[in-house]
Amino acid sequence: MRASSASKGVGARRLQLSLLAPALVALALAPAPGASPVGLRAAGTAATPPRSETLYTSGTSAFPPTSFNPLDPNSYTGTAGLLYETLFLYDPMRAKLVPWLASSGSWSGPTTFRLQIRRGVDWVSSRTGAVTGTLSGADAAFSVRLAMSDKADPWHEDVASVQSVSAAGSTVTVRFKAPVGYPQWARFLWHAPVLPAAIWSTLPSGQATVAPNLSPVASGPMLLYSTSPRGACYRDNPHWWAKDALGLSFRFTYLCDLVSASSGKSLAELLDGRVDWSNQLLRGIANLAASKGAGYGIKTYYATPPYMIPAATAWLQMDLARAPMDDLDFRLAVAYALDPKAVAAGAYTGTVEVANPTGLLPELSSWVDTRAVKKLGFHHSPSLAKKYLAKSGYKGEKLAFLVPAGKPELAGAAAMMSSQLAKVGIHVSVEAVPAPALSGDVASGHYDMVINPEVGISLTPWEYFDTVYRLPISSAVSAGQNTERFSAPKDSALVEQAAATPLEDRAALGKLYDELQVDFLEQLPEIPLWYTGAWFQANTRFWKGYPSSTSRNDQYTPVMWNGWLGSMTTVLALARLRRA
Repeated sequence: MRASSASKGVGARRLQLSLLAPALVALALAPAPGASPVGLRAAGTAATPPRSETLYTSGTSAFPPTSFNPLDPNSYTGTAGLLYETLFLYDPMRAKLVPWLASSGSWSGPTTFRLQIRRGVDWVSSRTGAVTGTLSGADAAFSVRLAMSDKADPWHEDVASVQSVSAAGSTVTVRFKAPVGYPQWARFLWHAPVLPAAIWSTLPSGQATVAPNLSPVASGPMLLYSTSPRGACYRDNPHWWAKDALGLSFRFTYLCDLVSASSGKSLAELLDGRVDWSNQLLRGIANLAASKGAGYGIKTYYATPPYMIPAATAWLQMDLARAPMDDLDFRLAVAYALDPKAVAAGAYTGTVEVANPTGLLPELSSWVDTRAVKKLGFHHSPSLAKKYLAKSGYKGEKLAFLVPAGKPELAGAAAMMSSQLAKVGIHVSVEAVPAPALSGDVASGHYDMVINPEVGISLTPWEYFDTVYRLPISSAVSAGQNTERFSAPKDSALVEQAAATPLEDRAALGKLYDELQVDFLEQLPEIPLWYTGAWFQANTRFWKGYPSSTSRNDQYTPVMWNGWLGSMTTVLALARLRRA
C-alpha cells in the first residue's frame, strides 16, 4: 500500500532545478476562431504575428516560459531545436544518425573519436538579430567539458568515460578511458546542445544549468520573438546555416507554441484552427482522423490505428522487493491475466500499439530475439494466470495500483487492468495521487504497482536494459533506473559489457542483447504493456505537408517535445510545411 513520502523525481533527466526568471508581462488576447490564437508580447515590444505567417503549436509545455536554457530540463518548448542545436540528429524511422552541427564524426581507434564541426554556422542574438560570432571546434569542446565537470548537466553521465577533449580549428578530438561507454557517447551526440563558449564560460559557478537565458544567442533556425503567460513565439533566423548548407528553410515566419490547455479545450482549438500542430493526447482524435467526410482536415502520422508513432514502452512495474511481487509465479500470473489489446482499444481508443513481450520499441525490431519471444513470451490467458497464481505465495492480500492524478487515460487503463486481474483472483485497487507524490513513492519503494513509461526511443537496446538491470540498486534508483528494485548481477554485467562494445560490432552486441532478452522473459522484472504514442495531430486549414507514414520524402518525427525537437528529425518536418 502507498505510504506518504517527500516528493522526489526519479527520472535521470528529471532534475529538480530552481529557475531564476523575472515575472513576464504580456497580453493574452481571446481571438475569434481562425484569428491569431493569442497576442504574444514581450513587455509590449513585439507585435502580434500575422496569422497567415504563423504556425501555432501546442501540447508540449504545461507551464508558461521561464527559461530558455537548453541545459534546463524544464526549458520552454523550442529552446532545443529552434534555438540551440546538437552535433547530430537521430532518425528513428531509418535508425541512423544525421550529421548536423557536426559534418562528420567517427572513431579513429577504440578510444579516440574525432568530430568535424560544420563551417559557416553563426551565433545569432535573439535580442538584436545580429551575428555575434561563428561556431568553432572550441565551442563543441567546451560543451563536452562542461558536461564532464558539471554534475547538474543533464548529459553528465553520458560523458563519464571521456578522458580529455581538445580542438584544433574545426576538428575536435575526444579521448576516452577504458571501458568506453559507446552508447552513452552516441546519446550525447544527438541529445546535448552545442553552446557558445563566449557566453557560457562567463556564467557564475553553478549557474550553467539554471540561468534563465532570456536573451538567447544560438545557432538554430529561429530567434526568440516574445513571451507571455500563454506561451512563446519565435521568428525566422535569416542567418541560419542550413539555408545555404542544406537548402532548408521554413515557409512560416513565426512559430508560436502555446501552453497546453485541457484535452477538451485543446481539441477545440485544433478543430477551429487556433492551433495547427498539437502534440497532446486528445481523446476522440481517432474518430476525427478516421472520418472521411467530417471536413475537419485533421491529419495524423498513420492514417489508421495506431495513428501515432510509438514513443516509449509502458511497463506494468511492481516493487519486486516486496511480497507477493517478489515471486516469479505471481508476476507470471499478472502477465497472463492482463489483456493490453483491450486496454489499447478502450482507454486509448486505438491510438497505442500493444508491446512486444520484450518491450523493445519497433525501431529496435531488428534486435528482437524472435525465437525467445516465441518460446518464452506471454499472452492473455486467464487459465494460465490462475495456474501460476495457485503456485505463487499470493494469499489474497489487497494491493494498490498508483496512477498520477489528472491523467484520465492512465486511470482508465489501470481500472481496466484491475478488473482483468480481479477475474483471476488478484485484488488490486486503483489510487490516484499527485504526480510528485507518486514519483516519491516509486523512489522510496512505497508502492505495489504503477505504469512506468520511462524508456523512450534510443539508438540501441542498451538504454532499455540499463534501466531494467542497473546495479547497485540504491544508486540506480536515484538515477531513475531499476526502480522495480530487481537484483540480477549477471544481467547487470551483461549491460556493462554491451556498453563497452563498439556499436559497429553488431554480432557481439546481438549475442549480448539476445541473452538479456531471454533473461528478461524468464524473470519478468517488468511487464511490457503497450507503446505510448508520440501524440500528433494537425489541422490543414493554414498549413499542409505534415509528416506522414505514406510520404516518400517526409517520414520525419512530428513531435516538438523536449528530447524530440532538436534531437530527432522534427526540424526537417517543420521545413517541409507549406501554405495550404
